[in-house]
Amino acid sequence: MVERDSSERRCDWCVGDPLMVAYHDEEWGVPLHDDRRHFEFLVLDGAQAGLSWQTILRKRENYRRAFAGFDPAGVARFGARDVERLLGDAGIVRNRQKIRSAIANAGVFLALQKEFGSFDEYVWRFVDGATRVNRWRRMGDIPAKTPQSEGMSRDLKSRGMNFVGPTILYAYMQAAGMVNDHLVSCFRYAELAGKAG
Repeated sequence: MVERDSSERRCDWCVGDPLMVAYHDEEWGVPLHDDRRHFEFLVLDGAQAGLSWQTILRKRENYRRAFAGFDPAGVARFGARDVERLLGDAGIVRNRQKIRSAIANAGVFLALQKEFGSFDEYVWRFVDGATRVNRWRRMGDIPAKTPQSEGMSRDLKSRGMNFVGPTILYAYMQAAGMVNDHLVSCFRYAELAGKAG
């Protein structure tokens, strides 16, 4: 982890929690091109539905352990026993629908890898292969969803994925650096604007 000056301006949502600050400074909005990490973010963003990102971030290591290190092939092989095991795991969100969805989504993820060569190739098509650099000045300016996240949602749902609504997917796109939604006043905005794509 890079040492940062605590006086640097950051997006408001991360201030006050060291775990959130580290995630903001090192991961959020960095263009992602690794399929296992894509799957990780899809699982975690689906688990977040109705909860705070802070809650999910605190459970991330437990998710990594419980979901086979976010190996989609491993998760796709989970069966009824695994669902019950996960429902008994206090380290993750114990929601049957979210757990079953993560398992089913792993199978769709593998099918997309086969069809497109990688999930990365599939998903970046929704932003024409390059990060969309926005210029938000206030948190209230940032949309909850966009036409791109709506299109991705429609396509993934048509292929059988769940917990992939346009708002969940926009959060995923932000995390995966498909959009740069750091505020222009945030020090990461300029750093990442130069790395778009």
